[in-house]
Amino acid sequence: TSHPLFNFVRCTQCKRCTEECPFGALDDDEKGTPKPNPSRCRRCGTCFGGCPERVISFADYSIDQISSMIREVAVPKDFKKEGPRILILACENDAYPALDMAGLRGKSWSPYCRIIPVRCLGSVNAIWVADAMSKGYDGVLLLGCKYGDDYQCHFVKGSEICSRRADNIADTLKKMVMEPERVEQMEVAIDEYDSVPDRINDFVARITAIGPNPFKSM
Repeated sequence: TSHPLFNFVRCTQCKRCTEECPFGALDDDEKGTPKPNPSRCRRCGTCFGGCPERVISFADYSIDQISSMIREVAVPKDFKKEGPRILILACENDAYPALDMAGLRGKSWSPYCRIIPVRCLGSVNAIWVADAMSKGYDGVLLLGCKYGDDYQCHFVKGSEICSRRADNIADTLKKMVMEPERVEQMEVAIDEYDSVPDRINDFVARITAIGPNPFKSM
């Protein structure tokens, strides 16, 4: 797995990446530009999840990579006839394996969901939510590790940092004249494979009650 690459030409020295990195892998130089320390980096992607200018990427994991996957999904216009479409961004350490085990145990969840694994919820950038809503998805569910005192996040604070960014996502939805309830973060432990399908279905039901994404008609 590669280390993060920085396009310093576009960096605005906002310091979000240095302040949010769970491992202290980024320092500031005298101008406030981030100075990467590869020996500390765990390659979680939290730095580019918080970057408003999207100047950080990995050779094998980037904002554009996930954005392209989001945009390639076919989203039908007819909500009543074909149902909603829900994007699930699932942490590849706990949530995604839990879904995998649920499937192996014969569990099922709504066919309206489209799942994309992400390295950590800390890597989720608000632009992915904007891309999904612009595409016509009716809801976005963020599935990640448990956080807090009993945290299970492989990257210590990735899920917690994602939850702190809820205001950024809410602002994104507000600018798009969208209900904030269309996006939800859910904590999932790797051994909760029996309950996660029902929790997903509950979210789909809530989105169905809200109604179609207004961008569907554009």
